[in-house]
Amino acid sequence: MKGGCLCGAIRYETRRAPSYSGFCHCRDCQRVTGTGHCCYMIFDRSDVAISGTCRAYEKRAESGNLTIRYFCETCGSQLFGSGPPDDCRWSIYAGTLDDPSEFRPTEAIFTRSRPEWDRAAMVLEECEALPG
Repeated sequence: MKGGCLCGAIRYETRRAPSYSGFCHCRDCQRVTGTGHCCYMIFDRSDVAISGTCRAYEKRAESGNLTIRYFCETCGSQLFGSGPPDDCRWSIYAGTLDDPSEFRPTEAIFTRSRPEWDRAAMVLEECEALPG
């Protein structure tokens, strides 16, 4: 899988398929994405090659664990997440994939925080572009 930020300053390529993937409905993911969940994939760090420089933002999650979000300092795109610096895993956010069809969610986590309006089974009117 290949991907990168909005402006192209940061690029990545994975060497294997993700260990697991899905939707995270925790409040931190809601706030950082501005929506009801993030779409993540988990990889071993050794399976991800990154070019470009990320900025990092650290905070304590609801669990008390350290969480680090990595983003492009030019365009602000959030690309990766991890636990403490010695964490051997990366979360890669599926919206940054060059080919978003490669994302195959298998689970939804922190559903206790999921807003009622963020349900995959909702039947909504669909528009291929902005409505007229």
